[in-house]
Amino acid sequence: MGKGFFNVPIAVNEPVKSYAPGSPERAAVLDAYKTMFNGKIDVPMYINGQDVKTEKTQTMSPPHDHKHVVGTHAIAEKKHIDQAISTALEARTAWADTPWEHRAGIFLKAAELIAGPYRAKINAATMIAQSKTVHQAEIDAACELIDFLRFNVQYMTEIYHDQPESTSDAWNRLEYRPLEGFVYAVTPFNFTAIAGNLPACMALMGNVVVWKPSDSQIYSAKVIMDVFKEAGVPAGVINVVFGDPVMITDTVLASPDFSGLHFTGSTYVFKELWKQIGNNIHNYKTYPKIVGETGGKDFIVAHKTAHPKQVATAIVRGAFEFQGQKCSAASRAYVSKSIWNEVKDYVIKDVNSFKMGSPEDLSNFITAVIHEGSFDKLAKYIDQAKADSNVEIIVGGNHDKTKGYFIKPTVIVTEDPNYTTMREELFGPVITIYVYDDDKFSETLTLVDQTSEYALTGAILAQDRYAVVEATKALQNCAGNFYINDKPTGAVVGQQPFGGARASGTNDKAGSALNLLRWVSPRMIKETFVTPVDYRYPFLGE
Repeated sequence: MGKGFFNVPIAVNEPVKSYAPGSPERAAVLDAYKTMFNGKIDVPMYINGQDVKTEKTQTMSPPHDHKHVVGTHAIAEKKHIDQAISTALEARTAWADTPWEHRAGIFLKAAELIAGPYRAKINAATMIAQSKTVHQAEIDAACELIDFLRFNVQYMTEIYHDQPESTSDAWNRLEYRPLEGFVYAVTPFNFTAIAGNLPACMALMGNVVVWKPSDSQIYSAKVIMDVFKEAGVPAGVINVVFGDPVMITDTVLASPDFSGLHFTGSTYVFKELWKQIGNNIHNYKTYPKIVGETGGKDFIVAHKTAHPKQVATAIVRGAFEFQGQKCSAASRAYVSKSIWNEVKDYVIKDVNSFKMGSPEDLSNFITAVIHEGSFDKLAKYIDQAKADSNVEIIVGGNHDKTKGYFIKPTVIVTEDPNYTTMREELFGPVITIYVYDDDKFSETLTLVDQTSEYALTGAILAQDRYAVVEATKALQNCAGNFYINDKPTGAVVGQQPFGGARASGTNDKAGSALNLLRWVSPRMIKETFVTPVDYRYPFLGE
């Protein structure tokens, strides 16, 4: 491994383990899964370096076995949020004054803990809490979180290295200060890596954090905090609270010391938070930084020159990995008529080959959606599609929540490019396909751009380079991450910085220096070596 600025190791992506039969990682994760699934854990909040338990608690159950309880977690009262804010502010001075290399050392250690002794545990927790297959857990909870932690350190040093020009008369330098006050991290259920990265990247830059994970991700969030504690994150720097999101957010945003929001979640909630911050703007000591990654209605466009098997694989993987519960998951596709029949046959064959069930059975490709609310919403859209005359479900369409929240991956074909499921975000294993005439490619690109309020990810599959060029230009505003001849999912830290615009967020690109720059407030320092002693300039004459 080489060295970057200040001799910091240049980050490299963590290799993905195979979990193939007979591999040591397979045995380790299954052992951890069984132990954690059959145990009972009481998850406290973590405030000022202390575990905080409460009388009021909430049970935690796996989505794929919702009658089974794996533990409980604490529920905050307002006093706990006030305590998290006050202790964060108390910790700020010492943490902001901590030399950057010591902050870096903590999070580099956290990366190595996850890569080593915590790998099986954090993957097993993600399999249980979020019903991810072992592969989806590995690329998320282990590899992506490790990559975030390593690459953030590299980006931080590059930011510090970026300095203005100096002269023989004066030394000019930028001091990258943390934000004044405290910052608030609100994280989603679907990626353990995002849950870890949002508070960690802000803390790395010297900020103090109040972190509210999703109620559906607390089981694996506990492992993240265990890692951070062992890595040496000081008391008060990252405080974790659980409970009523309205009460927690109202308390946080009412504080005059609130200085930033790092959010991943729904578009509606993010807009409401933005409005609430705006309404409180006169109360704050500084203008808060607002960074959000929200929803998507991500697309695949298949040109007539695309290879049908490649298109089918992009659809199947892009739409159905992790049950379509990725912000980047393909949920609408536009396929040229001349290749459609072949694509259709491949898609049906692939979907019918899926095994669905608990992630403990490593041969399952599909598991459960996150909770009953998600299940009911998806079932409603699928049942409506069954009743509508202008659409056809060509595969899937079944759902059952008797034991777990299982939705059979569903492919809807519509004659109406503005059909409901072509426009609305479903966040589940449902994709809607519109078949367009071969000679309507340009018109279809306009349709793709204008159909959705979102602009997160999208893909073009074509062998004709002119078609690729046309699509890349026509679709430049409707996808922050655009893929050529690939599915629209699977962004890798350090390779494809992630984020979108329009209703998909502020496009501040998690996994890049662009995001870290949002969590500093630069101070320009000019030091003059020989200070003038006469106000007069030459133009004044004698």
